[in-house]
Amino acid sequence: MTKTNAGNFFEDYAIGQVIDHAVPRTVSGGERALYHMLYPARHALHSSDAFAQKCGLANSPMDDLIAFHIVFGKSVPDISLNAVANLGYAECRWITPVQQGDTIRSTSEVIGLKQNSNGKSGVVYVRTTGTNQRGETVMQFVRWVMVRKGDLDAPAPETVIPELASTVAANDLVIPDGLSFADYDFTLAGEAHRLGDYKVGDIIDHVDGVTIEEAEHMMATRLWQNTAKVHFDVTSRPDGKRLMYGGHVISMARALTFNGLANAQMMVAINAGAHANPCFAGDTVRAWSEVLDTAETAAPGVGAIRLRLVATKGGEVGTLKGDDARYLPHVLLDLDYWALIPV
Repeated sequence: MTKTNAGNFFEDYAIGQVIDHAVPRTVSGGERALYHMLYPARHALHSSDAFAQKCGLANSPMDDLIAFHIVFGKSVPDISLNAVANLGYAECRWITPVQQGDTIRSTSEVIGLKQNSNGKSGVVYVRTTGTNQRGETVMQFVRWVMVRKGDLDAPAPETVIPELASTVAANDLVIPDGLSFADYDFTLAGEAHRLGDYKVGDIIDHVDGVTIEEAEHMMATRLWQNTAKVHFDVTSRPDGKRLMYGGHVISMARALTFNGLANAQMMVAINAGAHANPCFAGDTVRAWSEVLDTAETAAPGVGAIRLRLVATKGGEVGTLKGDDARYLPHVLLDLDYWALIPV
């Protein structure tokens, strides 16, 4: 009798199913050091206790995407171990900043199912919630992932596609307790640009590029305990390539935004996201951003900026889709998110 886990296949999911994911993760300072080694992350609020304390926080919280990767990674063995690809995100909000010493766990609820026309796979929609050791919600997001069928003769489930908000409203953004940019140090942050310097429609070329390497990707994916086969096992894809974890591309692109958006200090929501084309070792990731909206918050000196972050492997800045409304081949990521920035 086998005691190993082959993972869930598309036919194993049901609407309303709730899955408590195994192996809680306690976060240490090493997590930040490894994150900053893997990505050129330099936002001051996540780099310096002294800077964070001047902004009203007790100390520097973990990078927002560290929380995302941990919560996401916990869900992989149950949701996307047999994935073809992770497809998109919506209704993502950071609720409670993650601090060194916190223990994070995840739970997912199946909220949508749709079998593909080829009968070999289907799309599973889940709402995943990460909590800390006090039971506080760290973050929550919806994602949808294409999962293989294990039994091709299993009947297709009733199609349920959840209605998802197109954006997280500005007044629903959660501002960390005590955060204030009233005494913000622009010199230490690295740039002088504040909310009023950005206008809707502005496009910012972040200039720099980073070539993705196999070793770094696999180190990162192991760090987040993401066990999806397509990221490790070259026999999982017909082309014999390891698919780069989509979160690796998100973190790389977000880090590149420092050049031009150094003061967009904290990610507080993801409105929508799509992994437009696969990323493989050897691709050089570049990024550009478009300003979609701005808003004020109730926190002293703290504004919110809504950005479209596009990661590419070349191509003209500002180009995204072709005449057929499909993503151009050079586009890797299309991410719509809110960040906090001094006014």
